[in-house]
Amino acid sequence: MPNHNSPSPVWLFDLDNTLHDASHAIFPAISANMNTYIARVLSDGVNAVTQAQVDAARLGYWKRYGATLLGMMRHHGVLAADFLRETHDIGDLRLMMRAETGLGRLLLRLPGRKILLTNAPTDYSSQVMHHLGLGRHFAHHIAIEQMHVHGQLRPKPSKLMLQRVLRRHGVDARDCILVEDTLANLKSAKQLGLRTVWVTGYLRRGERSTLAAARPKMLIHPNYVDVKVKSVRQLPKQLHRLIQH
Repeated sequence: MPNHNSPSPVWLFDLDNTLHDASHAIFPAISANMNTYIARVLSDGVNAVTQAQVDAARLGYWKRYGATLLGMMRHHGVLAADFLRETHDIGDLRLMMRAETGLGRLLLRLPGRKILLTNAPTDYSSQVMHHLGLGRHFAHHIAIEQMHVHGQLRPKPSKLMLQRVLRRHGVDARDCILVEDTLANLKSAKQLGLRTVWVTGYLRRGERSTLAAARPKMLIHPNYVDVKVKSVRQLPKQLHRLIQH
């Protein structure tokens, strides 16, 4: 049962582009692997698969399901473990990572439990957390392989998955804060009653342009975002807006 006696929140932290700059080198490498994988799956062995077809599948499934993987599973019979292994085989992560300093000290300043909640696979996210030196600050690490509901893979922005996470960890939605770079995930969380923090500092110019073209107000402050920050390092100054007394 949720514990209403404790004033401390439970923090759900995303990983990529929230705790580190994945857009710098990691996301481009994963996207390249994903393109290769999708092209192979779409190929009929006779006609060449165009980049436009690959992009349509990758982006179309991401927009429709919240994760390209789900579309590849549902429409092409792809195995999740196979897809995740091949797309995240990108070499030495240490050479590709960019992150701010002082993140460990920051996390110590935030009251309450911290849980990593990432749509990335376990092996990759564990390596990233190791290189960041942040693992000891998190009570739990929930990667995409643990996001099953009723036998079906339900990564973010699934509300069913979020509800299961809250039940499993004995926390009420109103005592929980999701820290994310992805608006769709924040919107789902807000609909369940969580408080939300949008991290914008790692959005690249192209991503900002896409958001602005789609919905100009998205770059200002969506109504389902409680706090908007460029960096998680700004969180201590925003605690008064996030923690209910």
